[in-house]
Amino acid sequence: MSPFLIAPSKKSLLISHTLCLSLCLMMLATQAFAKTPEDYANILNQSGKQRMLTQKMSKEMLFIAKGINTTQNQTALAQTVALFDKTLNGLVNGDASLKLPAADSKAIIKLLGRVTQLWSEFKPLTIAAAAGEVDIAEIATLNLPLLKNSNTVVRLYEKEARKATGKVSGIVINLAGKQRMLTQKMSKESILIALGHESSENQAKLRSTISLFDRTLKGLKSGNADLELPTNSQPQILAQLAVVEQLWVKLKPTLEAISTGMVTDSDLDVLYKANLPLLKEM
Repeated sequence: MSPFLIAPSKKSLLISHTLCLSLCLMMLATQAFAKTPEDYANILNQSGKQRMLTQKMSKEMLFIAKGINTTQNQTALAQTVALFDKTLNGLVNGDASLKLPAADSKAIIKLLGRVTQLWSEFKPLTIAAAAGEVDIAEIATLNLPLLKNSNTVVRLYEKEARKATGKVSGIVINLAGKQRMLTQKMSKESILIALGHESSENQAKLRSTISLFDRTLKGLKSGNADLELPTNSQPQILAQLAVVEQLWVKLKPTLEAISTGMVTDSDLDVLYKANLPLLKEM
């Protein structure tokens, strides 16, 4: 097995991801409604990040199962779990340190209750993995409902923002944030293939995730009518998308190779080293 990089520090987990945060601030900055522009930008950013964290912690548990940098991944997992916990509580009850107001929509409060229930089922898997006991099948099964419902929370906030502002900027913020999740979902699916868990199914999922990430990345730059993405004319955003594209073209061939079912130690080395820089820049 090739050597792997050490997992990111707790500080790096708390840093907002460059592209998504820029979109949040630039596209909502001039609008006036009940929640402030900063409130909506931050809510969409934080709730969107929760989707990513479901996949990141799943990836970290699977790296532990694969025996890749076990100690570092256990440390990273504890940090990811703590951040998910804190943000979920903040979305429900408000959190001054995260600048999150408490949820005030009945539909969103109900859905956050569902996410909390799903999290109570999933969290014990993370505690066991931190102790070295990884249930691959349960992780593969239970992460998806948690992801799906976390994604629906974002969609509800997106609709609320659109209703309040009369504009569709929330769609762009949502999809840019969704890209962060896809970086970790691809990583998770790759490791499931490497572990031999439902390999054919995960190969198909990985190919689909690669395609969606690729399509959305192009849409964020040049527009995509099907995704309701306008052409981007913001120099700052275009420059950041160029950074993301450079990282993506380096990682994509490795992911495509893994999606054939032939996974080498070298592939996993590239994946381990490349997935977090792509996440950070997205």
